[in-house]
This record gives sequence, structure tokens and C-alpha cells, in this order.
Amino acid sequence: MNQEWILQTRETRRLFATSTWVPLRASVTIEHGHPDPTSLGHITEHFACGSVAFPARHREAAERLSWNEIGISHSARPYAYEDGYYSPVDQFQLHDKEPLGVELIFEHDQAVVGGRQWILNPDLVIALRLIKEGNNWVRPEEDFVVVVREYTDETGSHNQIEIKREFLLDYLAARGLSLRLSYYRQRVENVISLEDSEYAQLTDRKEQRDDGRFELLIRDLNKVFGGSWSSMRVWRTDIDPEEDAPVMGPERDNNTASEHHQGHHGSYTGVRVEGEFWRDEWIDSQQRSIRVRGDEDQTRPSFIVETDGTRMSSRELNNENIGRWLWFRPGVVNELLGRRGFSLKWYTGDTGAIISTSGYATHFGINASDLLTVYAHDIAKLPTWEQHVWVSHNIVPEGKVSMELLLSQVEANPASTKAFEELLFVTMRLLEEGFRRSFKVNLYTHNIDDDAAMQSVSRFVSRDRASLLRLAKELIRVFSDRLDIRELRKISTHREKEKLGSNKLLQDILSQKIGEEEARRMCAVLFGAYDMRIGDAHPTGSKVSQAIELAGIDVSKSFLRQGEQLIYNFGSTIWNIGAALFKDEKTKAI
Repeated sequence: MNQEWILQTRETRRLFATSTWVPLRASVTIEHGHPDPTSLGHITEHFACGSVAFPARHREAAERLSWNEIGISHSARPYAYEDGYYSPVDQFQLHDKEPLGVELIFEHDQAVVGGRQWILNPDLVIALRLIKEGNNWVRPEEDFVVVVREYTDETGSHNQIEIKREFLLDYLAARGLSLRLSYYRQRVENVISLEDSEYAQLTDRKEQRDDGRFELLIRDLNKVFGGSWSSMRVWRTDIDPEEDAPVMGPERDNNTASEHHQGHHGSYTGVRVEGEFWRDEWIDSQQRSIRVRGDEDQTRPSFIVETDGTRMSSRELNNENIGRWLWFRPGVVNELLGRRGFSLKWYTGDTGAIISTSGYATHFGINASDLLTVYAHDIAKLPTWEQHVWVSHNIVPEGKVSMELLLSQVEANPASTKAFEELLFVTMRLLEEGFRRSFKVNLYTHNIDDDAAMQSVSRFVSRDRASLLRLAKELIRVFSDRLDIRELRKISTHREKEKLGSNKLLQDILSQKIGEEEARRMCAVLFGAYDMRIGDAHPTGSKVSQAIELAGIDVSKSFLRQGEQLIYNFGSTIWNIGAALFKDEKTKAI
């Protein structure tokens, strides 16, 4: 190590009041060299911190509290007085029965099983609506951002809990509190001699630095760990171990004995160089609590509302009667769905909603220009971070407001159309039921969650040719790859059925009803989509173009509409197969 390291010149300049993460409690030791503190080559650093939150009325008293009162030796535990007064675990008392502050970390000793647990104040957890994932506390409605991090040592006991300052300030503001930290940094290295080390020319020092106190101690190891020792043993002599119920009487000189030993230990070679720093620090809120108290967020974005690029602030648009719509590139759907906890729900053929972790369902419509149109208030009421995702895809109005969205929001007469994505999964279920009833076999090897699968089988997936091919891959995955080949071979009459794949077997079963030529024509889209899937790795070339043509896709349309057409053609094929196979049944499956 070097002089800058032992003097902690960089560390003492850093304040937690301007850091991203703030420790609520810590006792962390990092060893760089020999683990024995008496040995040469021992290098270690230690950081410890305690904290208590105080209301403004007790700030003057709290200013006098430091390492001894609120440092790591202080721990939050409940206490019951003999007179019946009870001090709860979240209450900080300087003197008995005089609560001054609020504890954010509780100490919970595991008396029976061993170890030590630190518990985050449940009020903070619930106020910020956090959930525990592993050693982290996350906030689902803000994209599962990590708010609190917990650390444990090799025994499983906690050694540090820290919170992201942005969220701490929000909570403190809502409760009218300020957080007082008291922390200590120590760095130690054992060297053979001071003159032959990086610390030559250094001497003991004590100084006030960066609003804290720094000390440098340079001592011989023998003076630190060496010295004389003394021990005394005293025991009773009046107890007969053979008695069934012995009773000891008062202690006297004639029924006790003792022995005394003393000695000296030493011979430690080397010098211990130790740098220590103590500081107390306030973390003051900014008097604004957006999450807990619901204060106005000044960082909300502005959106384009006119064809000339005129913008209006989110605050202005946050009015249910605003009477305006906003336009967005469809890529916003994929960006939101790529985040944990978001989902897509369809209402009609061209309208749906993005369900977010904040609990809102943002109703959208797809217009003639393949853009998303959304009522402005539905965007303006979203959490700020979600609005920033939407605004990155916001463009000037083009192609008018989605007709189906207007039918729903203006005329209160929703369209009766259905999204092809939803119809696809309905037809797959109906075909499965038809096979189960008519052939007594299971069509699929395994079930899938339709709603979950629909997130990746969507027209929005198709942004270019490569992503169109990946959409075909998803269609094959949710249908063809699930077909139970062993069950289908029981029904097939093809002479080489043991060599046929799932789509070929399905075509053969269909040909028994409508003939080979008609079955081949009807199943063409399945084979086209299958070939598109194979072309996913190499999206250019004549074979891919032929596969797209076989799947019945009009390449003159936008990629979004090509994706929609692929889903429609695929679903229609499944419907037609079911209709052809089971049309003679009195109770039709399709």
C-alpha cells in the first residue's frame, strides 16, 4: 500500500450526502494480506457506520450525538421497563423513556440458531412499496429498480445495509426526518520497519479534516500485542461430589483455595501503521416526496401535441378532460414489454393496452400509419420514469387517431373486431379439443400459458425482415414444435410416417379427409413459416423470399402489418384444418 491509502485522503473527501448509496448500518472488514493481525504482511481495512433519523424538533439535541451514541456499538432493540413502560424497537432513546429519533435498522440476535440479523424498518419497506429479492429490496412499479442492498458475511450475518439516496430522501421528506450518520474508517498495515516501507517520513498525527477527525498511529507490534499477563484461579473445597444433593455454605478462608500465575508474551517483530477517521454527517431531505406523499414531480417530460412540433408539459396534459391524443412509434411496445412486469393485452383488432408495473393499463390504438395513438391523459398519469420511455418514441401527429380507439373513447361503441394474436391462441385450443374428442389423443406434448406466449407472438415484434423471421420462429415454437409426433403417428396412415415431422403428419391426417392436393394447399402457410424460421440465421436470399411468399405475406406492406398478416395466415390455417377435420361432427370443435 502507500501513504495516500493509509492517510485516506480520497475517502475523507467523499460525503454520503452526495453519494448514490447511503449506508444505514455497516461493519465491514476487508483483508488484503495475512489474516493474523500480529503478523507481518497483515493489511486490513474496516468500515463501520450507524444511523438514526431525527425530526427537526430534536435536531439540536441530535447534533451532540456521535460515534459513541449512534455508531456501530448502538443497536436498535425493544425494551420493557419494570414499571410497565415499553420502548418499541423503532424508537431511539438517548435517556430512559425519552424518545428522540427513529431507527431504520433493527438488531435481531439469533440466540438459539446463532448469527445476527439486521431488519429494515417495515414502515420504510411498505411506504416505498418494496419487495425482497435475494439480498435486495426492489420497487416493482419503477421497473424493479434496486432500492436497498443487504450484505452478509460468510456466516450469514448481516454486515451492511445501504439504501439508494434518491429513495431515502423521498421517505425522509414524507416523515419530516433527517438522517444522522456516524461512521469510522480504519486502515492497518504491518511492516518490517518504518524506514524500509512506503510510510517512511510519516509520524503520529491527530487532525481535524473534512469535517471529521483523523488519527495516524505508528507503533511497534510488540507494544501493541506484547506485554505481561496475570491470571488467578479460585475454587471451593467444601463440596463432596459423592453427596446426592450438596449445598454450599458461605464462602470462608477455610473452604476456598487459589492459585496465581503471571508471565510475559512478546517477540513480535515489525511496526503497525494505522490510520483512523471518524465523521458525523447529516442526510437532509429536499422536502419533496413524490413516491410516498405524492408530491408534484418537476422532472416530468413534455410531449409533442401539434403537427408543428408544439409541446405541452405532462402536468398540463394530466387532465382527464384534456381532449388530446399523442402519437408514438410502435417500437415503444417492445421496449416496455422488454421490461420485467409489463404485458400486452388486446381489446379489439387494432386496440389494446400496455399493463405496467405501476398498475395502469395504457389504452392504445394502431392508426392507418401504423403508429400508436394514446389519449394524452393516459400517458400523463403514468409514473415519471414510464413517461420518459414513452416520450422517447413520441412523434408529431400523423395518420389521424386510430378509428377503433375513437370508437371506444369518443363514441363509447367499441369495435367488434378481434386481434389476430388472440384468435390464434383460441384456434389452437379448439384444434386441441377436436383431436381429444375425435381421435382420443393429445395434440400437444405440453401446455403453454397463452397470455405469456402472446407477449412474444405479436405484430409489434416485426420491425424488419430479421424480426419478421423471428416471429415465424415463435409461431412454430408455440404450435408445430408442440405437436405430439407419437400421438399423430397413431392416426397417420402414411407408409413412411415414422420419418415424418409434425407438420407433415398433420398434413397427412388432413389429407385423409380432403385429399392430398387440398391438404398440401391448406398447410402451405405452416411450411412457409417453418422455412422462415430456418432462415432466421440468414435473413436474406431467395429461399427466405420463397418462404415469405409461401406464408402468404404481402411484402409491400409495413413490417408491422406483415407481422400481423403472418399471425392471421397462421391462425387461419389452423382454423381451416380444424374445420375440415371436424366439420361433420354434430357438436363442432371449430
